[in-house]
Amino acid sequence: MTLEGGCHCGRLRVSFTTAHAPAELPLRACQCAFCRGHAALTTSDPDGEVVLTVPELPAGGWYRFGMGITEFWVCPRCGVYVGGYVEVDGQGRAVVNTRVLERAREFTQAPAVMDYGDETREGRLARRARVWTPARVRVGRH
Repeated sequence: MTLEGGCHCGRLRVSFTTAHAPAELPLRACQCAFCRGHAALTTSDPDGEVVLTVPELPAGGWYRFGMGITEFWVCPRCGVYVGGYVEVDGQGRAVVNTRVLERAREFTQAPAVMDYGDETREGRLARRARVWTPARVRVGRH
């Protein structure tokens, strides 16, 4: 199944392909200030695929904070957080903010409250390589 979604203005579009129904996927509520501020509930499937489509990359690049290893897909026009992206050993990996998906209401499971504050850089990259979804960014028209 492919779950589609995007930011409020439609500039960022995300396509998340998975063999699982929304209620079967892990749902996480990260406790960092960024995720709490965006009321993000994220999911991923290491056997799926995420494609982010944007008309062009934002001037100055994507927002990064903390360790600076992750690109946070925040729309430069409407400010909606769509997901996060990192490259590990040359492979793109992503997490999707379920709130931007057209089928967001189907994520009915209770989210796991997550605190990653004690992770090392290496530990964080290893976890994301293991848990996040293979991903790529496509630049061009939707």
